Amino acid sequence: MNQHLRNLPDYDHCLVNLANSILKKFDAKTSAKTLPLADEYLTKDYTNVVVLLLDAMGISILEKHLEKDGFFRSHLAGEYDSVYPPTTVAATTSILSGLYPNEHGWLGWDMYYPQLDKNVTVFRNLEQACEKEGAVPTETFPDGKPKWTEDSLKEKKSAADFNAGFKYTPYRNIVGLINDAGGQAHAAMPFMPPYPQTVEAILERIETLCKEPGKKFIYAYWNEPDSTMHRTGTMSDATHEMVTKLEKMVEETAAKLENTLLLITADHSHVDCDNYCILDYPEIMDCLVRMPSFEPRTLNLFVKEGCREAFPEIFKKYFGDAFLLLTREEVLKEKVFGTGKDHKDLAAMLGDYVVFSVSEKALFNTHIEVQEMPGGHAGLTREEIKIPLIVIES
Repeated sequence: MNQHLRNLPDYDHCLVNLANSILKKFDAKTSAKTLPLADEYLTKDYTNVVVLLLDAMGISILEKHLEKDGFFRSHLAGEYDSVYPPTTVAATTSILSGLYPNEHGWLGWDMYYPQLDKNVTVFRNLEQACEKEGAVPTETFPDGKPKWTEDSLKEKKSAADFNAGFKYTPYRNIVGLINDAGGQAHAAMPFMPPYPQTVEAILERIETLCKEPGKKFIYAYWNEPDSTMHRTGTMSDATHEMVTKLEKMVEETAAKLENTLLLITADHSHVDCDNYCILDYPEIMDCLVRMPSFEPRTLNLFVKEGCREAFPEIFKKYFGDAFLLLTREEVLKEKVFGTGKDHKDLAAMLGDYVVFSVSEKALFNTHIEVQEMPGGHAGLTREEIKIPLIVIES
């Protein structure tokens, strides 16, 4: 095994296992082992079980911004792992489905769907963002550096007149699975009814639901501090303000809950990145059949037949050992994306090679993303994969 693959998640102690612990608690069908760390608390007879997932609030972010004796870290029951890649699309789908990424097929922000022969931004059902041919920066920053704008991108188009993700990679979510099994389950997140659009509204919905009669499960999600860290990095003042604000708001909500087990976790952590644009490497681009997809720290590469043998050395010439490059066959053999039964289209989605960042480097498809995304995730480092299980027993 390549030494970097030792950084892969422990697929017996990850988000998938937490989901299966919840499913088992509410007598719904499980598909993987449960998470012993969570089972310890779920055996208790609480009226309400709440999972609150704060996007990218990984172990490293807690340690960078919060005091050991503060609300979150003083209630840290233990650490466990995300899935691979440690990114929102793959990880939140795993906790919502109880399936590994290799099973559900939601591998990254952008996905290649062979049925459409195109890359799709799955959460938005749009064709992947692409730069206009010959685009150049049209403005400058105050310090004189060139500034890329949205004008550099092609017009955004719908990927299909149906939702490509749910048509080609469908799954049942944990709320539906529990309700189908005769339990009571609810969601408090922007993308499921009643669609709360602020963290205040999400926490208020948790509080309201917990006061209603009957034993129940509530899954809640908010997109911070991930959104702030993408724009400003992990150590910015804005990030510190966001992380401490979230801790305070959750503490205030938890104090109002009764007979409730509140599990606070993350989908992945976050790192500061050294960004590059693949368009600046014509020798690499000349080898490719299409633009990469997945994520800037884990990319699938479809390589022209005549270039496949030489491609590893061409890629290494520019990026050295900053990325681990594996063939599709190696990725499947090593079970990088999970230990379940492979989705029927997984091999076709992977391309000929997959490259994994094992450093701070990230490789974007457009210059504006390079400019505007100093923080990132989805790479093959333990920092990105380690997540907390914070337990509040009310």
